[in-house]
Amino acid sequence: MRLNLWTEIRTASLVAQLGRVSAAAQALGMHHSTVIRHIDALEERLHTKLFQRHARGYTPTEAGQELLRTSNLVIDQLTQMLDRIETSREEVAGQLIVTAIPIMSPLVLPVIKTFQDKFPSVQVLYHSDVRTFHLAYGEAHVAFRAGTEPTHPDNVVVPLMDFRVGLFASREYIRKHGRPRTVADLAKHRFVVFEVDDDRAPFHLWLLERVPEQNVVLRTAQSSSGWSAVNNGMGIGFLPLALASDDMVELFPDEHPPEWEVKIWLVTHVDLHRSLKVRSFTKIVQEAARGWVR
Repeated sequence: MRLNLWTEIRTASLVAQLGRVSAAAQALGMHHSTVIRHIDALEERLHTKLFQRHARGYTPTEAGQELLRTSNLVIDQLTQMLDRIETSREEVAGQLIVTAIPIMSPLVLPVIKTFQDKFPSVQVLYHSDVRTFHLAYGEAHVAFRAGTEPTHPDNVVVPLMDFRVGLFASREYIRKHGRPRTVADLAKHRFVVFEVDDDRAPFHLWLLERVPEQNVVLRTAQSSSGWSAVNNGMGIGFLPLALASDDMVELFPDEHPPEWEVKIWLVTHVDLHRSLKVRSFTKIVQEAARGWVR
């Protein structure tokens, strides 16, 4: 429906309600002649008379009464829609789509729980994946991105934390294979590599430059599988310092290569950045991230 057609319908509907052109013109803030022109144009378009014109005003014909009933239904639906939109601005409900690289899941999932404890009406759809989800296409509302700063012009990017990893081995692995004492010793050991599709991660590149390919005994895109493999002594692996358990042995606690530190960015789309739902979630994330850094 073209905008001017809806304007003509709205004008005719108000004339049918009030019975006088002058009253409708005053209510709409239009000139008397503009109201008449709208009615004439609508009757010409519909090829039917909507009003009986007489000295006391305008009386709707049967077609005019049908127009009034239908337009009132449309106006009621539009009013309800606007009320729902207005309410949604102040209510944290509906769906929230969050995405993060798999290695961050143990940090992100507790944040989602905290958020839902506070806002139980929100359903969270969580994507744990190495691929980039496009916020502009609605694939995600909030994204945790790793690496260089995202530069899409429609995104709001906030630095969240420096995500530090270290090389860890289980006590069982050390009993069976020994503990590497220097970086050069790594070439003699077995490794579990996370995120098979993202070997561009700087700590993965650092490792693969120092150990033969055949030393990688397991590759997995599932962080839970990787942690389980390292924990069960299958090989040495990179783990986030914020997540390593007491059962794991950090092999080089005094080593801090720059490749072992990855910047994490919190990314939202500019159109949703100020919505109450997204703001509420990102606030909880930023509060939690201060504990991750410590």
